[in-house]
Amino acid sequence: MEYGQFCPIAKALELLGEKWTLLLLRELHMGASRFNEFQRGLSLISPTILTKRLNELADAELILRKKIPGQRGYEYFLTQAGRETLPLLQTVGEWGMRWARGDIRDSDLDVELLMLYLQRCIKTEMLPGNQSVIQFKFTDLNTLNNWWLLVKGCNVDICLEDPGKDVDIYLTTDLRTMVNCWMGDETYKQAITDKRMMLVGPSALTRNIQSWICDSIFAGIPPASQI
Repeated sequence: MEYGQFCPIAKALELLGEKWTLLLLRELHMGASRFNEFQRGLSLISPTILTKRLNELADAELILRKKIPGQRGYEYFLTQAGRETLPLLQTVGEWGMRWARGDIRDSDLDVELLMLYLQRCIKTEMLPGNQSVIQFKFTDLNTLNNWWLLVKGCNVDICLEDPGKDVDIYLTTDLRTMVNCWMGDETYKQAITDKRMMLVGPSALTRNIQSWICDSIFAGIPPASQI
């Protein structure tokens, strides 16, 4: 895409304005580096478009492509130019919280993206012992309704099948309630009081879910209608 203008906004958009590019940069900033990890975070992107966008970012030197030692495929890492897109993404996200989230459709509620975010938001140091298991059950989903997060040391793995380990915390709710709570649109306490969320486990962990799971970085930004 070329705009034929010397304006720095136009030149930046020639690199960043294609569909999926900013979201791909979002995933890179959140730690994704391999093709399958990008696909997890961007479930609707086709492999062809994903490959094209990665190549475009590499050609523009926003990311560096490195061969995976002893394996097929590549890993992708942000360069200095790529890292400096973080404030841009944060500003776009803040604008979106204020002006673009007024009508969240059911089709926007992506459970795979939510669980990927929750996996990244676990405060492992706040969970006692070397291993913890957290089960999420979404009562309004017919598929992808049971998820397990396996915390071992500083690592958090995600499972769609029962790992066969003792569960420390059971969290049962509907998808919209979990999204709303994590995004800061409502409180966990209110959802529990209203019986739209149920937590089962040691009271030291269920009393305050935010002691071991971070909110979205955009939580707390009110919509424009409330300002």
